[in-house]
Amino acid sequence: MPPDVSLTTLVLLCAAALVAGWIDAVVGGGGLLMLPALLLGLPQVPAAQILGTNKAVAIVGTSGAAITYVRKAPVQVRTAVRIGLAALAGSMGGAFFAAGISSEVLRPVIMVVLLGVAAFVMLRPSFGTRAEDKAPVTRARIVAAIVLVGGGIGFYDGLFGPGTGTFLVLALTAVLHLDLVTASATAKIVNVCTNAGALAMFAYQGTVLWQLAAVLAVFNLAGGMIGARMALKKGSEFVRGVLLFVVFSLVAKLAFDQWS
Repeated sequence: MPPDVSLTTLVLLCAAALVAGWIDAVVGGGGLLMLPALLLGLPQVPAAQILGTNKAVAIVGTSGAAITYVRKAPVQVRTAVRIGLAALAGSMGGAFFAAGISSEVLRPVIMVVLLGVAAFVMLRPSFGTRAEDKAPVTRARIVAAIVLVGGGIGFYDGLFGPGTGTFLVLALTAVLHLDLVTASATAKIVNVCTNAGALAMFAYQGTVLWQLAAVLAVFNLAGGMIGARMALKKGSEFVRGVLLFVVFSLVAKLAFDQWS
């Protein structure tokens, strides 16, 4: 743990980890809170260590949420792991090309896509409910989920990153005709796979503040398990509301980063 972290900063970071775990478990996007909190709270720490520490925190909360979901939601774990492995490969490819891509170019594109997604979800109240799941989940759809959702969103995660968990939930709902709760559960398993690959790389490079990560991970785990239980209890309408909030928050953050 950095020696100059004050008690006040540590308490605030723990609170951020708790809320980030809750958000991530319900609909993805916890990094929208955790990363800025680490950057603001630890301005003297290099960015690589911030990213590595964030992954060490996130994988604990995501794993806890995934276990909570798997116990009570009808998740196809085998399919989720296949998508996760494809996402892991995709993220490595995205990271390889990341150096040659300007984030200033990508941000406006992602903002437009997110606003389109928000409009679609608002205009289709039945999106992500069992009521509209009429098409069978064929082998072709599973392959599409592995290649497009896993590989495609994994590539985006390595290339740019913000909103990956939210995109996973939306894409899994659309491609596999999952309800939003089951899509969130499946996304958590995919996130565990991608986080594990990223954390292994950060650990190899020695860019993880393990002591700080261990403290924050406890709160992230608690938030993740609380969020998963709330999503299971309250259902798809609750997840839909949180989803829209996170999408608009992500758009606001990207706009701020683009024009500040």
